[in-house]
Amino acid sequence: MASGGFAAEPFLTGPIEKSGHSAAFALEGRRRRGYALNLALLALTFGTTTAVGARMAHNFENNLPAFSEGDIGLLALSLAHPSRLVEGLPFSITLLLILLAHELGHYFACQYYRVSATLPYFLPAPTLIGTFGAFIRIRSPIYTRKALFDIGVAGPLAGFIVLLPALAIGLAYSKIIPGIAERGELIFGVPLIERLLAGVIFPGIPPSDIALHPIARAAWVGILATALNLLPIGQLDGGHILYSFVGRRHRVLSRLFVAALIPMGLIYSPSWLIWAAILFFLGMKHPSIHDTSDLGAGRRKLGALALVIFVLCFTVTPVRMSDGF
Repeated sequence: MASGGFAAEPFLTGPIEKSGHSAAFALEGRRRRGYALNLALLALTFGTTTAVGARMAHNFENNLPAFSEGDIGLLALSLAHPSRLVEGLPFSITLLLILLAHELGHYFACQYYRVSATLPYFLPAPTLIGTFGAFIRIRSPIYTRKALFDIGVAGPLAGFIVLLPALAIGLAYSKIIPGIAERGELIFGVPLIERLLAGVIFPGIPPSDIALHPIARAAWVGILATALNLLPIGQLDGGHILYSFVGRRHRVLSRLFVAALIPMGLIYSPSWLIWAAILFFLGMKHPSIHDTSDLGAGRRKLGALALVIFVLCFTVTPVRMSDGF
């Protein structure tokens, strides 16, 4: 799954049209086409996540792991009988709301600083969760560290505000099935925030005995996306936050953090090796900001809050195979 966030877009280097009227008309046409693409991708992602959610709901009702053998056949059955897709709405709506909150956090921060940015693009995909995430595109430069920090931190904060009650509600609808979390081919990690809330709702019950309701599973996906985005690397949200604090030292620190993912991949989960390769080859470069102003005490506290959220959401083994790989 691709993490949510924002990506830079090359600047337009020439006028759209010569006359102001023609330029305004062309810009309006681009916006309409852009909105149509945004809505089409959202609709497709809604469809793919709902189909996945219907499969999860079936497995949950029948006391099966979230992902089990025969899921492909179940997906085909759901598509052949659209009425079954209604059962997938709790998962899809919850997940899309979390991703949307994250991206709108970035978007409205951009609007505040008059930084040109697109509305969110969702990415439908034939994956276990039905999506590769979402992103917005930044189309104009960010000139100050304060603006970079605020735009970077707004997404994870907004997403966390939505996923936290979703996780609590999903856990409340979850049920106890001894050893359920260790069944199936895929074993999912338990981030600290899930352990804390599960301890309140199911006191004394180990996480391995809790079958997560699809709403809680959607929140788990949001937790994973938040943790990945807050990695202090390159152009991830955490990388933007890091750059706003340390400036050009960001380059060296990003490489150190990518290097740290390699032993994590060898010891805990091979997925970290994949992320290390993706980030090293595609996400390391960061636009320079020639601003040395201090962020201030308020933003330093928000940075500390982002670090706390990262710790609550992070797990060294997000997903592993039941055979130990």
